[in-house]
Amino acid sequence: MVKLPLLLAIIGHILCGVSDCLLIYSKKGRLNFKNINDPDKMSAMFEDMPLENPLRSILLGTLAITMFSFGYFGLSNWMDAFSHMASVIMFISAVIFLIPIVTHHVFCGAVEWIYIRLGRTNSARVSVLEFQKKTGATMFLGYTGLLVFMITLFVVTISGNTSLPAWACIFNMLVIMVLLLPFKLPAKGNIAGAVMFLGLLFLI
Repeated sequence: MVKLPLLLAIIGHILCGVSDCLLIYSKKGRLNFKNINDPDKMSAMFEDMPLENPLRSILLGTLAITMFSFGYFGLSNWMDAFSHMASVIMFISAVIFLIPIVTHHVFCGAVEWIYIRLGRTNSARVSVLEFQKKTGATMFLGYTGLLVFMITLFVVTISGNTSLPAWACIFNMLVIMVLLLPFKLPAKGNIAGAVMFLGLLFLI
């Protein structure tokens, strides 16, 4: 029964990648977030961003994260047959990852929508950046949970304590992210997640 959750996770990560692109691409191309400290450059950067994009990103991203959560909980449940402790660690870390990260995604879309809706003024820029800074704990907490999950999966897999071959440890977001770092790709994390779950779908 683990196949369906893994398939949902693949689709979820693909959709989440699309929702990320809705936030980082405008009609001019990819946004350069190095410009956020310059009021004029930031205003120009978001000039052609459709107001609907952040809202669509929030809704699509929430659906996507809900979908790929089945994959993370499915893997933690699957792990219980090999290591109860690893299974518990993966379950708890999945909760720590998923709840804050959906909150963080909503916040990211909201600050873009508010900034554009308020006319891309410097006052709006200062306000949304302050809000994002003060809610940044959701991102750090979420990715801490993901890191613990992936390290646990990697260690148990490479040690040969599962039904997977030890080399299957390459189907891990941390490993795939390292391989993707040299490339200028959008939504690298979601690409890595989709590839990981695709590999595990065929191996488990």
